[in-house]
Amino acid sequence: MKKALITGINGQDGSYLAEFLLKKGYDVHGILKRNSIAENQTARIEDIYPIIKYNLYHADMCDMASLLSVINNVKPDEIYNLAAQSHVKISFDQPIYTSNTIAGGMLNLLEIVRTLYPEIKMYQASSSEMFGNSLDDDGFQRETTPMEPVSPYACAKLFAYNLVKCYRKSYNIHASNGILFNHESPRRGQNFVTNKVVIGAVKIKKGLQQKLYLGNLDSTRDWGHAKDYVKIMWQILQLDEPDDFVCATGTSHTVRHLCDYTFSQLGMNYEDYVEQDPRFFRPLELQDLRGDTTKLASKINLELDYTFEEMIDEMISHWDERL
Repeated sequence: MKKALITGINGQDGSYLAEFLLKKGYDVHGILKRNSIAENQTARIEDIYPIIKYNLYHADMCDMASLLSVINNVKPDEIYNLAAQSHVKISFDQPIYTSNTIAGGMLNLLEIVRTLYPEIKMYQASSSEMFGNSLDDDGFQRETTPMEPVSPYACAKLFAYNLVKCYRKSYNIHASNGILFNHESPRRGQNFVTNKVVIGAVKIKKGLQQKLYLGNLDSTRDWGHAKDYVKIMWQILQLDEPDDFVCATGTSHTVRHLCDYTFSQLGMNYEDYVEQDPRFFRPLELQDLRGDTTKLASKINLELDYTFEEMIDEMISHWDERL
């Protein structure tokens, strides 16, 4: 039985990955960052909590000693680093904390593996935000596209991404980057735009809210489902040779289209309810994201189970029932 350690196991990706690995027969362990409201810490993993409750550990990506203690205890075969301060807008408010958790945290893990457990396979959750507004001539972003980050979050992700590449080449560590484009689900944080739009639309439909205030409606994103992407994380770590891979759908949509589709599914016109608010604009906007997965598809069986519309429909159904 393989052992996997997931940092950020109680996040959107971590929870889906834990479920996926359990079905694969893994012994799954996870790191939580403690907060003062214990009830919220394991909400996303409540279905599997009875199975893994004794395999959960409190540690902090900025505290190397706590990470070392967990890894010494677990001795995993695979580490999936999904922990981060993951909200781009908040990274402008907390740039130092964001950098420390993402880049410093990855460096802590790499040093532990390099010095003590070089046989461990590592996956780093890199981000399409690293590209910034850099596009190839065909409108896509791929592994060779120049990276020009436009937020502290993206800068930190790029630092961690390059650390993984450096340690892989310098110390022959099996460490891979998955350059994930936006991925969503009903478990997405409510301050991210997809869930913000879906929840707002459902509340408006039910008379619980009157307006929905958003930032830039014309930026485009390549949105996939988190369930599809965690499967790809696992596939990447099963490759004989570590590498860096773009993970995307290859199709992008504007935030305006997201609003239009969501509200229309609920029998409403988004233009009657959505208003732009300067508070939700970033200091530096990222306009277009669309990934090319040619390299990834040449290495794994790349089959996505969800379309954009199916993903949004699932999110609508979830919040319609919950609210």
